[in-house]
Amino acid sequence: MKYYLDITLLPDTEANIGFIWQKVYSQVHLALVDKKLPNGQSAIAVSFPDYGAGAFPLGNKLRLFAATSEKLERLNLDEWLNRLRDYTHYTSIKEVPSSVEQHVRFRRVQFDTNIERLARRRAKRKNESMETALAHYSGFKDRQSKLPFVNIQSLSKGERFRLFIEREFLSQPVVGGFSCYGLSTAATVPWF
Repeated sequence: MKYYLDITLLPDTEANIGFIWQKVYSQVHLALVDKKLPNGQSAIAVSFPDYGAGAFPLGNKLRLFAATSEKLERLNLDEWLNRLRDYTHYTSIKEVPSSVEQHVRFRRVQFDTNIERLARRRAKRKNESMETALAHYSGFKDRQSKLPFVNIQSLSKGERFRLFIEREFLSQPVVGGFSCYGLSTAATVPWF
């Protein structure tokens, strides 16, 4: 990942930062789907430079990375973020600084947090009663509140869900694929 651009989210009294994140990230996701590679992956990766800092856990900046500046240009953010012009500002495409020494992986984390669904599944799989299965999950702890997330509306399924995002620092870059959310289970992006 050699090139990047930053999208800054600009909340105001009418639209809070969480609402703007939902709208912006949904549009970026649709743009990545529109420009996906033949293998279904994205040539564009995302980063959250202010992850964990400030009042909102993801901060107010979304960074997009690509191997070439042309890939970021072809994304055509003007088209995708046109309706959100009052709430966003994005920079021109820049080269990643050569002084970058740290790399980071942002990946999606999915949680099984519906106790009843988990218990039904366990009861069926282990041939247990529902009461026994529920008892198994009685000490279940909710881990999901610790990770930042973006609310997403799935256009294909019509459902709303939380896209939980985890950050992991690595000292060496790792090459790999990115989903159409710009996230990866293996690949890294420069951290600066």
